[in-house]
Amino acid sequence: MKINNVNGINGGQNHAPGAGLTFERGPNQVLLPQVMKLLPMAELNSFPCLVSNICVDEAVSRRAILQSFKDDRLLALFALRHFDVDPERPITSDFWPVGVAVEVMALEEKDGQYLKASVKGLKRIYIDDCLPGDVPQVVIRPQPEEVWDEARLVPLVMEAKRLFADVLSLIPGRPVDLLKINRLLEEQPAILADLIMSSLPLRPQSKNEFLLIENLLDRYHKLLEHLNLELADRAAGRAISQRIEESLTRQDRDRRLREQIKAIQVELGEADAQMELAILEERTRSQNLPLEAKMAAERELTRLKMTPPQSSEYGVIRQFLEWIIDLPWSKSSEKDNDLQKAREILERDHHGLDQVKNRILEFLAVHSLTPNHRGPILCLTGPPGVGKTSLGRSIAEALGREFVRLSLGGVKDEAEIRGHRRTYVGARPGRVIAGLHKCGVNNPVFLLDEVDKMTNNAQGDPAAALLEALDYEQNETFTDHYLELPFDLSKVLFVLTANVLERIPPALRDRLEVVEVSGYATAEKMAIAREHIWPKELERHGLKGTKLSINDEALTEIVESYTSEAGCRDLCRHLRALIRSRAVCQAEGLTPDPLIKAPELRSILGAPRFAKETRELKPQVGVATGLAWTPAGGDLMFVEAVAMPGQGNLILTGQLGEVMRESAQAAISFVRAKAKDWNQDPDWFRLRDIHIHLPHGAIPKDGPSAGVGMVVALVSLVSGLPVRPEIGLTGEISLRGLVLPVGGLKEKILAAKRAGLSTVLIPEKNLPEIEDLPSYLTENIVIKPVRTVEEAMRLALLGGDVEANDLSLKGEGPPLSAPLAAAASSTSEL
Repeated sequence: MKINNVNGINGGQNHAPGAGLTFERGPNQVLLPQVMKLLPMAELNSFPCLVSNICVDEAVSRRAILQSFKDDRLLALFALRHFDVDPERPITSDFWPVGVAVEVMALEEKDGQYLKASVKGLKRIYIDDCLPGDVPQVVIRPQPEEVWDEARLVPLVMEAKRLFADVLSLIPGRPVDLLKINRLLEEQPAILADLIMSSLPLRPQSKNEFLLIENLLDRYHKLLEHLNLELADRAAGRAISQRIEESLTRQDRDRRLREQIKAIQVELGEADAQMELAILEERTRSQNLPLEAKMAAERELTRLKMTPPQSSEYGVIRQFLEWIIDLPWSKSSEKDNDLQKAREILERDHHGLDQVKNRILEFLAVHSLTPNHRGPILCLTGPPGVGKTSLGRSIAEALGREFVRLSLGGVKDEAEIRGHRRTYVGARPGRVIAGLHKCGVNNPVFLLDEVDKMTNNAQGDPAAALLEALDYEQNETFTDHYLELPFDLSKVLFVLTANVLERIPPALRDRLEVVEVSGYATAEKMAIAREHIWPKELERHGLKGTKLSINDEALTEIVESYTSEAGCRDLCRHLRALIRSRAVCQAEGLTPDPLIKAPELRSILGAPRFAKETRELKPQVGVATGLAWTPAGGDLMFVEAVAMPGQGNLILTGQLGEVMRESAQAAISFVRAKAKDWNQDPDWFRLRDIHIHLPHGAIPKDGPSAGVGMVVALVSLVSGLPVRPEIGLTGEISLRGLVLPVGGLKEKILAAKRAGLSTVLIPEKNLPEIEDLPSYLTENIVIKPVRTVEEAMRLALLGGDVEANDLSLKGEGPPLSAPLAAAASSTSEL
């Protein structure tokens, strides 16, 4: 009979009893030699007629198995009483007296370290003597022939079978083949007893004692004793487990289930996911989240635990959960209310801009006195390169807060501000929430840069999405589409920047307090270059501590001939070029003059890029000097008018916008309407075409402020009176001849000073703005307010300083009156 029985190393048990049973021969049919090769065993799990596996790694045991396999394949297996044994000189007292004779069925070498042998138990044997040697041997005595009383044995066998089935029923995953056990019962009850005994989880000593029992009836009595004890232990353990299970709370059961899931996931190689879940759970508990956010985080954590890590939804849930945990719901940076320090920082980082600095200090002072003050949101407007963004950074440093910059240039999707809903693939929060996540606090200085460059399309209006974020009455519960949780933005100090205020939507502009940051004059740019740009660039280029410098003449030429801007960015680029040229010389071991002078500029920077815009030197008929605002600051804008035979058409060139074209039409209408008052022949306009041109035709031009210049140029053309070239003109006109206020006054006056004008005519209603201009702008220039076009004509036209109703037009019209002719020939200036 053959019974498969898989044992571990040196008899370690690991098998499923009752599996693969076949019948061959009984134990009493085997004939054994009196002397057999000895194989000592730490634990003896081999029984007669059972096949088992044994593994050995000791040299003597390896020799015994190998030699046995070559010879008769027979071995005597005896269990050791202790482990203090000489392998080559064992003695009888080292072993239990009863062992098992086995036949080696097969051999297998594992990793060159130990032998694995498949052996089949033959019969019980007794040890009489030990024979030492390289392969020790034993003198054995076989078990006597077994005789039993079948009438007494059958009830014992039936009870053993029943109890064994009961025991197996309490062991999950240990099936029993009752049909094969029944067959064993009918043919070989001794084998059945050994099978059951080998399957029970008993101590090696108990199994060795079982082998010692010679009488089969006694063996069955001992087996039943062990079965009853095992069944009682199993039943008691199960009852205790049931009572404990009933007493466990839902939380305890959940914990146990989670531990079981963890164990399964470890077996499946998902331990990293469990570690990640544990970390997320700990972070969720440790964060001071608002109630609504905490509930959302716990809900998503529960979903995450039930989602397989291989699922695409797992990453989506984890990302959302990490956003909730990492947002600074209640984390704030400490505020610094030192106003003197704030003043020093502003003075250190920015030259001039006194009005802007004072307004910022007022703003900071109110915030320091009332920490929860919800004042207006500052919007710094001005041309590029004047320091708007760096002012925002200085505000953050002065307040001791984190600084976040968000560029809105080109943003055209509402989702950029409020985020995408999580139903979209790749959804993320909007830039406002993302900025707070990045800085890690809920009260930073948040700079929204280039807010006037936003556009809208079918995806929504980002400017409208900003309304909630920038309104302190609403932003306590700002809701991002991705999070769908209210986040408090009331502690955030928002600062906006823009180049053109008119491009900001009215609803958004209404929430802002505008602070104008104007362009710099030449003197200011030179001071900024020396105090800020030059030292910083020397340090960046590794030339800090050298005597490299630039004289005033060279610096002035760079400002006036190589740059044309309101700010200092282009100036900074040219100064870098100068420093790089000296860095090359130093790297090559040359020693050039450390002072950069004006004659060197052409060889380093090339030819001047900009010709300085200057006024006309001589008075001309039909040419007026207008002043314009540009993104790079102010500039001169000449208005040229000529007349030619025609049919009364008005020709406008110079790439004029719609508003400027309307100003030209208003100017010609005003002049024609006043022609009769000025004794001008009405047919003069009907018989001529008038062409108005503004030079630099490649540059688009628009706005109403050229109206006064157009009227003066037209009156000069019609009357023949030349226009004073040293006078700059700006102002919108009405058909009644009123001069209306315009914007960009500071930039226009800057342009007038750069061009060498001596007088600027401005609308009378713009006069209050003059008081706010820096003193250096109003020095050495006359600023004259005018209320009507007639006032501007009298001041701007040579020979026009007479009453308007006394004007008699020259040229194509009637002859001039004597006083006017005398005035027209004069070359005196204001």
